[in-house]
Amino acid sequence: MKNFLFSRLSFRSDIDHHSDQDSSGKTLHHSFSETIMEENLDLAEAMIQKWGIDSQKHDKAISSLFEHDRNEAKRFLESVRNLQNVMHFYVKLSPTSGNLKRAQNLMKTAITILEKEFYFILAANRKNLDSESVSNRSSLASTRSSMSDSGEVSEEEESMRAPRAPDNPMAELKSIADAMISSGYAKECMNIYKIVRKSIIDETLYLLHVEKFTTSQIQKMEWSVLEHNIKKWLHAVKVTVKGLFYSERILCDFIFSSSEKIAASCFAEISRDAALNLFSFPHNFARSKKNLSWEKMFRGLDMYEVISDLWPEIESIFAHESLTAVRSEAAAALAKLSEALRDMMSQFEEAIRKDRSNAPASGGVHPLARYVMNFLVFLGDYSGSVSDILADQSSLAARTPLPESYFSSPSSATEDPSAPMITTHLAWLILVLLCKLDGKAAKYNDVALSYLFLANNLNYVISNVRSSNLGPLIGADWMLKHEYKVKQYITNYEKMGWGRVMASLMEDPTIEIPEKFRKFSSEFEASYKKQKSWVVHDPKLGEEIKKYFSKNIISTYRAFYEQYHRRNGAESTIKYTPEDLENYLSDMFVTKDAQVNNGSKLHPKFSDPSIFFHGD
Repeated sequence: MKNFLFSRLSFRSDIDHHSDQDSSGKTLHHSFSETIMEENLDLAEAMIQKWGIDSQKHDKAISSLFEHDRNEAKRFLESVRNLQNVMHFYVKLSPTSGNLKRAQNLMKTAITILEKEFYFILAANRKNLDSESVSNRSSLASTRSSMSDSGEVSEEEESMRAPRAPDNPMAELKSIADAMISSGYAKECMNIYKIVRKSIIDETLYLLHVEKFTTSQIQKMEWSVLEHNIKKWLHAVKVTVKGLFYSERILCDFIFSSSEKIAASCFAEISRDAALNLFSFPHNFARSKKNLSWEKMFRGLDMYEVISDLWPEIESIFAHESLTAVRSEAAAALAKLSEALRDMMSQFEEAIRKDRSNAPASGGVHPLARYVMNFLVFLGDYSGSVSDILADQSSLAARTPLPESYFSSPSSATEDPSAPMITTHLAWLILVLLCKLDGKAAKYNDVALSYLFLANNLNYVISNVRSSNLGPLIGADWMLKHEYKVKQYITNYEKMGWGRVMASLMEDPTIEIPEKFRKFSSEFEASYKKQKSWVVHDPKLGEEIKKYFSKNIISTYRAFYEQYHRRNGAESTIKYTPEDLENYLSDMFVTKDAQVNNGSKLHPKFSDPSIFFHGD
């Protein structure tokens, strides 16, 4: 039929070129054109009435033209296009023509049928038009675009042009949209599309448990409830941005590819409210002062990080001017979260400074050190986001420079102006912790216990830095310098804790051998009794101390024992053999506390900081 019409119109063109006026003065080519248009009108009328709602020829058992026969659907769309040409012809020829009115009435009927088909395909393919299928069609569309430049037409390109296959609802929708838009019924087409697809977006967010909360509502929430909502939001934002909104944008762009303005308008109408609601949640959280204590920092970081990671997609999907409000809301959420998180970091530092808890009597790792390092280790996992947050405003660490001696070489990270600010900030927080621990160590009545406490805690800090993302951030220089300080603490502990025991074995001609044995036993018993409840957190550190016992105390005593224990009067004063000392000293620093300290870490966002921090 199409080829026949083209041949008739071509023939008409030849006549037009050679025509003359008849006796009435009416040109022959006008008469012939009217004849062709009347034939086109008759053909269109036959097709449209066949599928008209009130037509007796319409099979009531057939619910959809496109579902019934896609070749028939293709001919129907051709009839609509031909009918449009007929209307244009009669508008120019005679605006009062009966044929024009007839064509207009037929167009209304045709559009009613297309509206029904458009709605039916949209409704019937709610699940088929998901992110995966839409993305696949988008890939084919890209192939089509690239192939069109070379003038070649592939099978994939051809499948995109018309509704030829049962599993190609996108192409069917596009063909109907093209016909309705070109016929001047874009608004009707858009309204149907918006009703169906907006309901899908709203339903998806409902199923993802995305609710609209004001700042006041969030302010009143218990943390357990709010945290549950944050978890739901974190899942929902990934699903919707990378899946739902992305696929809806592709679908709009494809179906309304004949008009970029209509495509943008449709997508804005169906997505704007849902997207604004989605990004208002982190924004309102960041404005909720009650929930901005430092204990909530990691959930805030989770939200900041996911928006940052999704930002390229957000900018691309919501790029049109009509969606500026969505981009602005997402950007405002990032900015407000950044501000809130900086405040939380300052609160965390202040909490360290204000801690008033006592050091453990055993000299083990202080709960403050455990919690702070646990906190910093997880903070290091967010290094990219924390760096961005700190870059927005000078951190406390930058306002209060670290001492030059804090790192062992001038090439260290914090002295490098190109180093990320998180390096300086983390190093500063560790320094604040170590200074706080120094103050707690000074409160011990026993100097040896003070040094053991410092060795335990500094070694614990270094171990956490080395075994986490803090290591690359803080740098090897820092670890080497502080490992040396641990050795100094251990040396001082050994000197202060066992110095009197070693001194009792020194050569002194004024003291008789039996008295030396008695004095050694007395000093050893006093030191052992005092220190047997002390702990060493790290088994490797404990082994180093035991090596000192073996190399110095036991070896020195063994030599003295073997030389003098058989002398007259000595045997009765000898209380310990070298083997006895080995047994006593081998039992030291094997405690339950060490086993507990070597347990798994607890993420700060699930722990109770009140058991570690005792501030004002």
